[in-house]
Amino acid sequence: MLKLLLQILGWLTAHSPVPLLRALSAALGDAMLLVLRRRRRLLFSNLHHAFPERSDAWRRGIARACSHRLVESGLLSLAMPFFSAERTQRIASVSPTMRALSRRQVQTSTPTLIATLHFTGWEMQTALPLLLGADSPVFNTIFRPLDNPVLDAWVRLTRERFGVKMLSRKRGFSEALQVLRRGGLVALLFDQNAGLQGALATLFGRICSSSELPGLLVEKYHAEIVCVFPRRHGFWSYEIDAHRLDAGTGIEEPVINLNRWLENFLQADDNACASWLWLHDRWRNQDMPARRLRLEAKRDFLATDLRLRNWMQLPRKTRLWIRLPNWLGDVVMALPLLRAIRHSRPDAEITLVAKPAFADLLRDFAVADHIRPLPPRGRGYFAHFWRARREFPDCYLLFTNSFRGDLEARLTGCRQRFGLVRPGKRRPLLSHAFRVPPGFDERQHHQLELWTHFLRAFGLVGEPNTTPIRTSAPPPPGSRPIGFIAGSENNPEKRWPVTYWRDLLEALPPDRPVLLFGTANDRPITQQIAAGFESRVTDLAGRTTLAEYCAGLSECELLVTNDTGGMHLANALGVPLIALFGPTNPVRTGPVFAAPVQILQPANCPSTGGAPLAELLPTTVATAVRAQLA
Repeated sequence: MLKLLLQILGWLTAHSPVPLLRALSAALGDAMLLVLRRRRRLLFSNLHHAFPERSDAWRRGIARACSHRLVESGLLSLAMPFFSAERTQRIASVSPTMRALSRRQVQTSTPTLIATLHFTGWEMQTALPLLLGADSPVFNTIFRPLDNPVLDAWVRLTRERFGVKMLSRKRGFSEALQVLRRGGLVALLFDQNAGLQGALATLFGRICSSSELPGLLVEKYHAEIVCVFPRRHGFWSYEIDAHRLDAGTGIEEPVINLNRWLENFLQADDNACASWLWLHDRWRNQDMPARRLRLEAKRDFLATDLRLRNWMQLPRKTRLWIRLPNWLGDVVMALPLLRAIRHSRPDAEITLVAKPAFADLLRDFAVADHIRPLPPRGRGYFAHFWRARREFPDCYLLFTNSFRGDLEARLTGCRQRFGLVRPGKRRPLLSHAFRVPPGFDERQHHQLELWTHFLRAFGLVGEPNTTPIRTSAPPPPGSRPIGFIAGSENNPEKRWPVTYWRDLLEALPPDRPVLLFGTANDRPITQQIAAGFESRVTDLAGRTTLAEYCAGLSECELLVTNDTGGMHLANALGVPLIALFGPTNPVRTGPVFAAPVQILQPANCPSTGGAPLAELLPTTVATAVRAQLA
């Protein structure tokens, strides 16, 4: 039934007026862009990734022409079985280069691999024996058979009617090898996604999976490579052209050189660019959700790719946006995983979406390519993320757990939005969720461990990098100040009593300077602590930028701190800590970086917290401080 339907449609197409078909291609191409939203976004995303420097108007023009020409190719495929030889010769011709290469092949019997592409009018290449006439060698074409055997037999018959010999990828591959062994010619498509069976290489700087078959054939049979493609001169008007390629050596170089030739050709020729099939998922292999945060394929040609292109490192072309938490401590705890992502996915262009106050700090941490500060709350907030659709992020990781963060990601149009879902919660705006396993008691596991499980579910390899960041070389011990962080931005219960801080000051050596850190909201607390100790205490609360805050922390030989964001920041900078925990849980939210840390809790307090911080006595803290200084 399907065969009959295609035959009727093909006959009608072949006998319809060309102006009507041209108008139909334009109308259906435009309709496709309007109706098929996912394909439309894929088309514009592929063009934006490949040509970020070109204007929006140029990309829109190429996209529209590409969709028109896709319909044109479909109509040609339907109609071609019903074309006479004379009409076929009116529609297509061969270039002098194609004719010369074909004549040479007939005369020399050189093993030759014909590399073909998804260009407008690709079906016309099956008429090459007719178009070349006496100059034509025997074209043996490897193809993927259709699942429907009746339809497959008919399509194969129509493609072979001018002399091309079709070799099934499933059963005819050994015959293709014999053809090359005899010095013949074999054609295959090389510009499609090869999936997990392919080899990692780059196309337009983006990692893709490419078939290693061209390289295998070139190496085994010392075959030449000729790229054959139709040049479009108008609707159903083509010239079959050819380009002889320097294949290189080994298995890897032919594959890489084919990709390089294709991208150079498309960059240099707008007509060719509009004719290539930008609507297909050429880079799909590396966006599988379970493997999104790692690179994986059967073979890896990236080292050779880098060498041939004289690149020092992979271009960062995979646009990974990461929504960071809203609290400073959580942002710092996520840092080891940001480093791990950078290592696991070296081709990622990492954009951090975070509160504006953290922007300078995140730049200093140097774990991302771009920092995107959140806009001010209010009118226009969500419009900011809607406009980001034009930047085509590939993947959106959310360390937040709020509907607002999920809505931000959804508005960008990003197809992959990964988040963590706790029992009893719903996050319907995520595309893919990691659900906290039943029985996983978050009180007994650090937040970093849970986040690591979350990212491993999406392919992360390697361990979180907890090496501290040191901003400057510290002065020698003994002359350095001791730091106090006595406030807590989000929870008064996490604050050690002011009188205890003063008792601790009394217990310290009188010649030891002390720096008080905090925000402007902490100043009433720090002023009470410093009262009467002005000669040795410097109150910096609310008087430093975040960069100055980091510099001050780095000066300290030791920091005594409540459970607060500054504690995590000092830990990331490698500052030795004595961290005071009472009601909160150090197992879950304690410092994570590999720097000296001593956790102090009230007597008889469970390791997971729950006791009033006032029960942690000044004498206990003073003893710990003296031991650290010693």
